[in-house]
Amino acid sequence: MSSSSIFRTVPTTADVVIVGGGVMGASIAFHLAEAGVTDVVVVERGELCCGSSGKPIGGVRAQFSDPLNIELGSRSLRAFEDFPHRPGADIRLDSVGYLFLLTTDRQTADFEASVGVQNSLGVPTRVIGPDEARRLCPYVSTEGLLAAAFSPADGHARPALVVRGYAEAAARAGVTFATHTCVTGLDTAGDRVTAVHTDRGRIDCSTVVCAAGAWSGQIGAMAGVDLPVRPVRRQLAFTTPLAPPAPRIPFTIDFASSAYFHNSDDGLLFGLADPGQKDGFDTTWTPEWLDLFRDVVRERAPALADMGIAGGWAGLYEVTPDHNALIGRCGELPNFLYATGFSGHGFLQAPAVGEIVCDLHLGREPFVDISPLSADRFRTGAEIRPEAHVV
Repeated sequence: MSSSSIFRTVPTTADVVIVGGGVMGASIAFHLAEAGVTDVVVVERGELCCGSSGKPIGGVRAQFSDPLNIELGSRSLRAFEDFPHRPGADIRLDSVGYLFLLTTDRQTADFEASVGVQNSLGVPTRVIGPDEARRLCPYVSTEGLLAAAFSPADGHARPALVVRGYAEAAARAGVTFATHTCVTGLDTAGDRVTAVHTDRGRIDCSTVVCAAGAWSGQIGAMAGVDLPVRPVRRQLAFTTPLAPPAPRIPFTIDFASSAYFHNSDDGLLFGLADPGQKDGFDTTWTPEWLDLFRDVVRERAPALADMGIAGGWAGLYEVTPDHNALIGRCGELPNFLYATGFSGHGFLQAPAVGEIVCDLHLGREPFVDISPLSADRFRTGAEIRPEAHVV
């Protein structure tokens, strides 16, 4: 979508106001519109997809350790595969698989247990030996490699194309996208949110959905809702064009370090979660973090350590205390819904979560019980097992 949706004023009323125009907000808007809820305004402070969803390539997978995340990933994978038909867009989905490289007995045992759960839910993951891992990804060194976990159904797609596909379909159905519009406050009365204030006007509404990513804590605070999300910068880099071209490889992750790499246009894309990264909203790309990546890959994938770098990108993860999402309805304000805190998993879970939030708004039973992802779990001590902090 173009910037033609910039508003001098926003609509004065709406059935639903969605805060956040990233992949989550766009997915929720699409699913609501598809269900016939078209009096919807999506409020985005920049352009659509200008936040974390703007990363150049997003991994899509169902390889998780707990059944709930597996089901969110699996249902989303099916939606990504069907995207050319519903909503109708090419998202450059490439089902190359995900390959997790395992270097300790504990990692291998944990992944074997997770693979058992994944297989029971229809995910075709398997644990493989070092030689097969190298056949799948010729860059991998088998030195010190004990095993790997591989699912051929996983892969990667282009988040910006997913956002555009969802948003254009929602807009055709009547959803309003108010870009370059900042939320400045929320009005509440009793147990309801009654209005969203923006720098372009007030919107009286029946329901508010917070899908503001790393900024969700601030939006929740406007309504007195605690959404424990902290912003953490994550960086990636692109190699210069490779000649001969890189082989088609899985999305490959060294589990111990979180270093990852995969194909990207005419080269490779590198990433790593810097364990020393401080919280904050800074998205400046600082190439120095590549030293951490190179230190890891000199051992695990040596050829990558000396590849030239053409540039890079930095964005924000929205991290919760247990690295699992916040999805649900606020107990004190029942018309305040939230879908945030995905800790790096938001893009890959967005189709399923959009469907779930639509069901919550309509009072329908979602396809899976998302009560364990309630933001209240941190008050009750019911955190779920932390997911590995990888893409």
